[in-house]
Amino acid sequence: MVHSAAGESETKELDLAILSSSRRWSDNLPSSYKVGLPPRQRLVSEFLDKLKETLFTDDPLRPYKNQKRSRQFIIGLQSLFPILKWGSEYNLIKLKGDVIAGLTIASLCIPQDIGYAKLANLDPQYGLYSSFVSPMVYAVLGSSRDIAIGPVAVVSLLLGSLLQKEFDYTKNRAEYYRLAFTATFFAGVTEAALGCLRLGFLIDFLSHAAIIGFMGGAAITIGLQQLKGFLGIKNFTKKTDIISVMKSVWGSVHHGWNWQTILIGIAFLIFLLLAKYIGKKKRSLFWVPAIAPLISIILSTFFVYITHANKHGVQIVNHIKKGINPSSAHQIYFSGSNLVKGVKIGVVSGMIALTEAVAIGRTFAAMKDYRLDGNKEMVALGTMNIIGSFTSCYISTGSFSRSAVNYMAGCQTAASNIVMSIAVGLTLAVLTPLFKYTPNAILSSIIINAVIGLIDYNAAILIWKVDKMDFIACMGAFFGVIFVSVEIGLLIAVSISFIKILLQVTRPRIVLLGNLSRTSIYRNIQQYPEATTVPGFVIVRVDCAVYFSNSNYVKERILRWLTDEEDKVRDNGLPQIKFLIVEMSPVTDIDTTGIHALEELHKSLKKKDIELIIANPGPGVMEKLQSSKFTELIGHNKIFLTVGEAITNCSKEVGEEA
Repeated sequence: MVHSAAGESETKELDLAILSSSRRWSDNLPSSYKVGLPPRQRLVSEFLDKLKETLFTDDPLRPYKNQKRSRQFIIGLQSLFPILKWGSEYNLIKLKGDVIAGLTIASLCIPQDIGYAKLANLDPQYGLYSSFVSPMVYAVLGSSRDIAIGPVAVVSLLLGSLLQKEFDYTKNRAEYYRLAFTATFFAGVTEAALGCLRLGFLIDFLSHAAIIGFMGGAAITIGLQQLKGFLGIKNFTKKTDIISVMKSVWGSVHHGWNWQTILIGIAFLIFLLLAKYIGKKKRSLFWVPAIAPLISIILSTFFVYITHANKHGVQIVNHIKKGINPSSAHQIYFSGSNLVKGVKIGVVSGMIALTEAVAIGRTFAAMKDYRLDGNKEMVALGTMNIIGSFTSCYISTGSFSRSAVNYMAGCQTAASNIVMSIAVGLTLAVLTPLFKYTPNAILSSIIINAVIGLIDYNAAILIWKVDKMDFIACMGAFFGVIFVSVEIGLLIAVSISFIKILLQVTRPRIVLLGNLSRTSIYRNIQQYPEATTVPGFVIVRVDCAVYFSNSNYVKERILRWLTDEEDKVRDNGLPQIKFLIVEMSPVTDIDTTGIHALEELHKSLKKKDIELIIANPGPGVMEKLQSSKFTELIGHNKIFLTVGEAITNCSKEVGEEA
């Protein structure tokens, strides 16, 4: 008992010393300031300011300030058509870089486009069509210097999967193609609308972790789909989940596999992987993996032609229609039930295409240190797909593999896309008959080689280390794509991303603050274990805005912290808690429900004979507290600029009682 009493006495003396130290350091600070109220704004001005911050954070009208009318007109044209800006500064040095880069990515895109069209269950020429018109349009409207435009694997697979659910591409061929062009049109409308309305931030709701999982799952699904051509299987499942695909593969092992096809596929896949390895090992040899797919097609086509392997079960492309893009404007559905189907498919596919393109554009813009306007990019991509839908193209976007090659090849402007487009146009006009004997196995090998890079296991490991909730989103999207379907994987990715946002909004962090010895600094006691609580005070910090969705939780969590501290006071015989300080620096906003929760908190504390103190509310919060007369309820003298000032002004009562 004697030791216990002595311990309690020492504890009380220590706490009083802490309080005294806290007061002493606070007293040395300059005289207290009152929390200021922002100047009152008119309703219209306040609304316009908020609208500007929401939709025009980049201040797009800045270049027009203090400019003559003629100059403003030119700036406006350059803003709408970036080609006018970089075109006025064009020279032979830039032309040389763009021609080399354009021809390099053309050698990569031609074989890829033929394979990607098959992923979307379209004839091979439609992949080439999409790399002829779309890059031309983007070069005029797009602001990225490095992005290479054309069909991509993930969007092709997604589009094919969604279209197949509506029409069988073998039985309802005409309707399938019409719906593909309709989906492309509305994908473009969606992208352009998001850009025009400056709603590009909506694509950020698909988190980076979810995209990593979705892309990885899609890459494996695409790779599994290529087993049909790689193994020479004729009767293959139209489903995309791994179980159906593997059943189809192993069910054909005795009578469906073709050893000549497998030999071609394996040999050229090894060649492509080796070329990719050489390109990664020595950056100056970037052109090796870029031209490897075209070399593979030339060699394999020649091999099949001279050996007549197509007569021994090796499946070939057989026919690619010669000529540039025919018009498809008359094939788009603008009425009827198929219109709704086209809108649905277009919106989903367009959002994925947009997410990929903007991410690629931002990546290379950061590497070259220039600014990319996301909203303008969306308008450019949307316009590109709208025009593409009228010219037999399907959804095009930025390709990471081609953009990386474009960047390493030394592209200077978007003119590299024009060079690539011209090369593809010449191929369509002259060279397509040469692809007749191209084996499907080589197309499968090219696609497998291309999608391997989409599986970013290092990023997944990093996500696991950094944020477990993000990892759940990543794996949810990954397994959803692999075991169910591409669209279900996408739905899981979006759902988990939204759940994470809801959890962060509805369950914000409320932390207990303590004083760092011999300072007036108050920090989270979990982050700083050496920080000590101040006798007679409970100091908490709310780490987010207080809205109707979380206000009740904020109030209950604060009261729980208070109850925990009261238990400690009772057990250790410390001074009774007289003040609860709520540090509101991180609280960016509060609504009427949040203010009501503070009023209820004040009532609950009053019953316990504890005073509520507010520290450092922001201008928006302070204005609302004033308007609601909450400041009058608790007293203007209970609102302080800092926690230190609150302690200084309120500690006398605690000290006297002690």
